[in-house]
Amino acid sequence: MTEGITLNAKTSEKEMPSTASSQPKRNEKVLIVDDEASIRRILETRFKMLGYETAVASDGEEAIEIFEQFSPDIVILDIMMPKMDGYGVTKEIRKNNDTPIIILTALGDVSERITGLELGADDYVVKPFSPKELEARVKSILRRTYGKNGSFSQKEANNLIQIGQIKIDTSKRQVFRKNERVRLTGMEFSLLELLVTNSGVPYSRGEILKHVWSYPEDHRIDTRVVDVHISRLRSKLENDISNPELILTARGIGYMFQKIN
Repeated sequence: MTEGITLNAKTSEKEMPSTASSQPKRNEKVLIVDDEASIRRILETRFKMLGYETAVASDGEEAIEIFEQFSPDIVILDIMMPKMDGYGVTKEIRKNNDTPIIILTALGDVSERITGLELGADDYVVKPFSPKELEARVKSILRRTYGKNGSFSQKEANNLIQIGQIKIDTSKRQVFRKNERVRLTGMEFSLLELLVTNSGVPYSRGEILKHVWSYPEDHRIDTRVVDVHISRLRSKLENDISNPELILTARGIGYMFQKIN
């Protein structure tokens, strides 16, 4: 067994995913970045069997090079790597690209997770991890980012929502502030969409994780994933992040978007 995964490198066929089940609708591309060859090999095999097109990189510099050539739909990214760590890779990707990123972090290092999320990662999976859990996270994020609108309110799906200087196009999944495009990741938009299309309704962090990240109710996860994404949204949309007027804190509950009349 490798240090960062719960499968043996010599995985039996019974443990591998079925190629006939849950195939992606198109050949979505997954870039796997990890300095452990056994993890790369297992994940590459599993995602190929699920119908994804895959590429692998063993360090940060190679990851950036392959990212530019491969144009993946999602990146699975280890934090601790030679040449350039996962933080550096995330920074480089986020300069010009909103491609979803799932970071792989050490079990007890909460700071790794928070830092990765603050830099723009969409989600994280803790090492050692179950490949099935990672596959579920990939499927969920791809569905939210590239699926049919990902809308929580179909009546709003083809409408523009205007709140002051903010304009939200839920059909194109685009946001404008003062008529300038605001760059949001897929998960940031899905979070904003949930709150906006249910304005005035407070959501707990657990409810947000369930609706946006598709975590089951009994799944244990650090709810600061939500806090970090809320902070990122506020930094992009609010005039004064210390006194937010759009994305409000619902004391004792979680978060809500201001009531839209």
